[in-house]
Amino acid sequence: MKLLERSVRRLEHADALDRPAGTVVNAINKWLPPGRVKDALSGTDLGHPVHPLLVTVPIGVWVSVGLLDALGGRSARAAATTLVGLGALAAVPATLTGASDWADTLGAERRIGAVHAASNYAAIAAYVASWTARRRGRHRVGIGLSAAGAGLLGVGGWLGGHLTYAAGVGVDTTAFSTLPSEWTDAAPETALAGGEMGAVMVGTVSVLLVNRADGIVALSNRCTHRGAPLDDGSLDNRCIECPWHGSRFGVGDGQVMRGPATRPQQVYEARVRNGRIQVRQPDEQRTLRTNPVASGKDDGTTQVAVRSTPEMPSRSARRRE
Repeated sequence: MKLLERSVRRLEHADALDRPAGTVVNAINKWLPPGRVKDALSGTDLGHPVHPLLVTVPIGVWVSVGLLDALGGRSARAAATTLVGLGALAAVPATLTGASDWADTLGAERRIGAVHAASNYAAIAAYVASWTARRRGRHRVGIGLSAAGAGLLGVGGWLGGHLTYAAGVGVDTTAFSTLPSEWTDAAPETALAGGEMGAVMVGTVSVLLVNRADGIVALSNRCTHRGAPLDDGSLDNRCIECPWHGSRFGVGDGQVMRGPATRPQQVYEARVRNGRIQVRQPDEQRTLRTNPVASGKDDGTTQVAVRSTPEMPSRSARRRE
């Protein structure tokens, strides 16, 4: 385990990967701008990333091939050959969704993702070569190539797990951003005077306050997609746009109006009492979300940053390139 951790730490600091990875990411972003296709590949309409779902198909198929090769004998050769080809076909949508997700990463996450993708592409190539060999009657060669593909797939899968469970890529970045259950001071009512929105820290949670005609709206200031500060984004009457990747969220309900985000923004309860803006966690979220790091009661505010209507960020700004 220590060897694996040391290896992945080296990859995280392998800045030699930045230039080639950046070139590929720029190409992906050029051909895959925010919109319906990007949303479909991200899993926006599903409410969760679609890539983890799709990778189970080729992995399951190729694991079955390994069992047939080990236990099926000659009678299983035809079935194994068919399954190898089926797995290669099923890998196509999985790689497309993975490339879309990877294009929204930076730094260490992008470096790990590059090696993760390279391992998986090499595995696909090995299985395609295995299918070709099997079709030509060279079954022993095909079995050897499948075994190599399985090893490469294992490396890619471990790195993919690291990206999700260690780096948090693809998870809701606000999952533990929980406010107190009682009304808590966030800012003076005058904090938004002359502006439309501003960010304020309530305990350990960054809260975005939006000044609308029907009252103050409070929601998480961290984009659920990759954690961008939404107060750096752009606002109109209906939605706020993330400054990094262009996700759009409804101001009133936090729902995703355009991806690549898949999870809605947390919307907190807000009110004005005695000249103070107060916020709290909604009842329906109290049992679902708890913060294991910040415990106790938080009150007070710091660093209220109020902005007038911001200019629309450029695409390069949204991509943080």
